[in-house]
Amino acid sequence: MKQILIFSGTTEGRSLAEYLCRNGIHCTVCVATEYGEQVMDKQEGLTVRQGRMTAEEMKDFIDEGGFLGVVDATHPFATVVSENIIQSMKDSHLPYFRLKRNTNNRLEQEGDVTFFGSNETCAAALEDTEGNILLTTGSKELGVYSKSENLRSRIYARVLPGLESIALCQENGITGKQILALQGPFSLELNEAIIRQYAIRWMVTKESGNNGGFLEKIQAAQNTGIKTMVIGNPEKIGGYTFHEVCKELEKLTGVKLEQKCRIDISLVGTGMGNQALLTLEAKERIKEADLIFGPQRLLAGISSDVEKLPYYLAKDIIPSLIEKSSKGYGYNEKLRAAILFSGDTGFYSGAGKLYEELLREMKAGRLAATVKIYPGISCVSYLAAKLGCSWQDAAIISIHGRTANIPEAVRTNGRTFLLVSGLEDMKALGSILIKAGMKEVKIYVGYQLSYPEEQIMVLSPADCSALEEEGLYVCLIENNNAGNRFLTHGLPDRVFLRDKVPMTKEEIREISICKLRLYQNGVLYDIGSGTGSIAVECAGLSEHLQVYAIDKKREAAGLTEDNRLKHNLNNITVIEGEAPEVFNGLPAPTHAFLGGSSGNMKDILEKLYEKNPRLHVVINAITLETISEVTALLSILPVENQEIVQVQVSRANTLGRYHLMQAENPVYIISFDFKVHMAGGEV
Repeated sequence: MKQILIFSGTTEGRSLAEYLCRNGIHCTVCVATEYGEQVMDKQEGLTVRQGRMTAEEMKDFIDEGGFLGVVDATHPFATVVSENIIQSMKDSHLPYFRLKRNTNNRLEQEGDVTFFGSNETCAAALEDTEGNILLTTGSKELGVYSKSENLRSRIYARVLPGLESIALCQENGITGKQILALQGPFSLELNEAIIRQYAIRWMVTKESGNNGGFLEKIQAAQNTGIKTMVIGNPEKIGGYTFHEVCKELEKLTGVKLEQKCRIDISLVGTGMGNQALLTLEAKERIKEADLIFGPQRLLAGISSDVEKLPYYLAKDIIPSLIEKSSKGYGYNEKLRAAILFSGDTGFYSGAGKLYEELLREMKAGRLAATVKIYPGISCVSYLAAKLGCSWQDAAIISIHGRTANIPEAVRTNGRTFLLVSGLEDMKALGSILIKAGMKEVKIYVGYQLSYPEEQIMVLSPADCSALEEEGLYVCLIENNNAGNRFLTHGLPDRVFLRDKVPMTKEEIREISICKLRLYQNGVLYDIGSGTGSIAVECAGLSEHLQVYAIDKKREAAGLTEDNRLKHNLNNITVIEGEAPEVFNGLPAPTHAFLGGSSGNMKDILEKLYEKNPRLHVVINAITLETISEVTALLSILPVENQEIVQVQVSRANTLGRYHLMQAENPVYIISFDFKVHMAGGEV
């Protein structure tokens, strides 16, 4: 296959080669230095030749290569190289395309910017100045500026991090801290940081265009109050744009180049909302974005005149990105999109879910994009700083679009940070704490943090009901009487409301819960819940466990609900109805406890298997008839890890000076796992 020859060493040349290879057009890329070869990504169809060539060597290389055409994508200041390429092709019939960088930069002000026609005239002008010089013209020009000791001692040379560049610095007397070996282009903030770090008074740069970071350098100089000397672009006319070169190569190769727009997506944490609290990276990503998504509150603070869309959910954002990507903005064009999230991207944020959705779309080939996450300052760290306290040892919970066991968190932690949705949640918070007997806790409330109307208030639970202002709230609840949280389950029978409804006794309950082997994010069906003692104890182990307490008797279901409310548990759903009919519509369980089946044991187990063929089941049985039925079912159902234990509990009762043991009814505890069973055998 005939190839395209690209003389490179620039961002444009590298981009063109990668783009052509992605479209199945093979390329040979010539770069002068070892570093130029290192920055080329390896990919199919790409050959890299490293080393400088004379015009004669170029001619021989072109003649022997059998290329379709030649693209000159060298630096606009590498005029000698371009002249050699043109000279080498004087007798060739191959098409030649000069890929010209756009250096027609618009400067907002030019008062402290002076243009020079050559490095020599610029160096002469620097002789009459004082102060440190940031030289960004490249290592090849060092000889012009380092001839004079007056200049050499003041120069800080920013060069590529290659051995050749560093060697040239040392040859010209630029050593040690005077060498800044970095790969550009550089952001405005980094340019400013370098200027301040090295007390720069003068910056020397080439008119290198947007891809060379020219405007960022000029702006940084203006922001820091230093003067800039610019070596004007020696190329004033001729050449093709990137788009024009691609159109010509389409004609030359007969290959239709993909014009899908590739999108650089930034998921940006914006902190509380005040622009002053954005990280430097976040500011940069927002500033350079062509398209910005986010809640209206966050978009309102962005002064950029680019397109803004008030979307913050994946279902709205992704279709919009796919539509933008497929429009065809040009050859190898990139669209930069910033998606804004309040607070920090890793703290109760939608950024994580959107990130996964974007990766899924990219993997499926529906979206051509890259995606990066840029964190922000969370409201918790901001409030902690305002209060002068740390948050590393505090509990952090949220009821912003979710549920949480607030009383349990406050009861067992000296400090609890709480994220809320707004005024309604704040009013409810006071009622919840009062009902839980925590009238004395202190609530530090941050209102509209970072905004002009910001307030830090100290309230009691009773004060919460008097709040009237809608807005953004976050709380720190301080409990000086916090107790320790038990590491094991084991609630005594007396803490449950019981009435006349049967209840699984304490010791049997604790063994049964151990046998359940529950885990985070599991789903438990408590079938025949009775008082709800099993459901309550299990739900209290973790707010991330969802429990469905099922009983056909209204009295039992009502009592379970009463116990749920007494223990302030939001992760129990009480269902009045008969199993297995009520299973329809419920999420598949990971665990099931059967305290009573009302004669439907076979139907219940079969339906549970249908819901989850890998379910873990624990059954309590008192009568011999029930144990007989269960053992018979275990012989025909696909189960494994069977275990049957009989537990006999005796309790001591006092009679005068004596303690007499009184036996409870023996209980059988049966546990097993379902296993997937297929017609052809077991899996």
